[in-house]
Amino acid sequence: MINGLVTAGTSFVAFASRVTKKHPKRVSAVVAALLLGGGGGSFAVASFAPDPSDLTVREVLESVQALPLNLAGDALDKPAFTLYRSEITRSSDTADSLLKRMGVDDPAGAAFMRSDATIRQVLLGRGGRSVTAETSDNNSLLKLSARWSPEDDGNFKRLVVEKTPQGFQSRVESAPLTASTRLAGGTIQTSLFAATDDAKIPDAIAIQVAEIFSSDIDFHRALRKGDRFSVVYETLEGDGEPLRAGRVLSAEFVNSGKTFQAMWFQEPVAGGAQPAEGARATDARSKGGYYTLDGQSLRRAYLASPMEFSRVSSGFKMRFHPILQTWRAHLGVDYAAPTGTPVRSIGDGVVEFAGVQNGFGNVVFVSHRNHHTTVYAHLSRINVRKGQTVSQSQNIGAVGSTGWATGPHLHFEFRVNGQHHDPLTIARQSEAVPVSTASRPMFDRVAATTRIAFSAAASMQQSTAQ
Repeated sequence: MINGLVTAGTSFVAFASRVTKKHPKRVSAVVAALLLGGGGGSFAVASFAPDPSDLTVREVLESVQALPLNLAGDALDKPAFTLYRSEITRSSDTADSLLKRMGVDDPAGAAFMRSDATIRQVLLGRGGRSVTAETSDNNSLLKLSARWSPEDDGNFKRLVVEKTPQGFQSRVESAPLTASTRLAGGTIQTSLFAATDDAKIPDAIAIQVAEIFSSDIDFHRALRKGDRFSVVYETLEGDGEPLRAGRVLSAEFVNSGKTFQAMWFQEPVAGGAQPAEGARATDARSKGGYYTLDGQSLRRAYLASPMEFSRVSSGFKMRFHPILQTWRAHLGVDYAAPTGTPVRSIGDGVVEFAGVQNGFGNVVFVSHRNHHTTVYAHLSRINVRKGQTVSQSQNIGAVGSTGWATGPHLHFEFRVNGQHHDPLTIARQSEAVPVSTASRPMFDRVAATTRIAFSAAASMQQSTAQ
């Protein structure tokens, strides 16, 4: 402490010495004042700054351009921004109801839409179409665009209604769809469709998932609460708006603790251009399909069901016949479905018979290789003829209640050398084809990426559950 005081004192002395040398007269005056003041303890601090009266005063003049008085008013008269609103059309929509729902207040625009033949034909009364409106900040219509995809040809249609100096005009354009990839998943509580609805997965994708695993999982009877699934699929978009579901690229389904996995793969054409990995190949000579991740094809000789999705009402077993009122073997499988539901051939073959036959009513017999025959009975409509070649999944008729039937359903049989067999067992036992040796390196790279996607989906579902 003493050393600190000494240092402070030394610094003060040095400072006082410098001030004294610089302002000797003013310091002397201060000291004199203190001596004259005696012990009263009153003192003042002298200012070392120059006297203000000694400073030079200058006056500076600058000319300033005045702002126009109407600047703010002019700015307010101009549109400040454009508003964008999107909607999905309803089948009950009129020009006025659609514009009102989108917040558009434009009588002239509504009148044009009511009178324009193109708009009435492709937009009004058509549900499910994506519509975007551009309006000024006072809600008057500047431009309206509607998009839809009528065919599976890779393109979409765009209706454009635009305000021009000559008034409103309309036109229909065509543009290519773009594909984006989405990853989704869910857990079965009651049914596959209920779970996909909860996960906001389109019904078209749910149907594809059921189709992919139809040879391994009986979606009519084998689903259990707690079964889970993950799916990577394409969404086809127009101008950034989703218009339709594309293809399932990969899927995983855990049924009763057993895991089933599949992915889409299209083998490159020998000597042709190699498509990019993950891209949809377009060469018709290279037929793609679904495979397990170890390279086994999931496309078997026969589908498990002659309809995309339905309910088994009577299986391959003994039953009490509802019309004959007697116990007898049921030599096929009955699928309950509404009249008109499409029926398809479960495999490649030739139509052996198409017409009316006894208790079958309207019935189609399809002959396959290895002396296999499938039977589709009680149809309301037949779409094939005798001798016609049909391919797997081809539509051959529609569900009905003709013949000995108490209600609309499909009676389906599978025969081997004339003997009846359980169709579900036959489908699971049909052969599969592995990936070719030449395509195996590319397949393995795609499969590795697919495994990563499944792992990420499982982690997300586990985090959501927790």
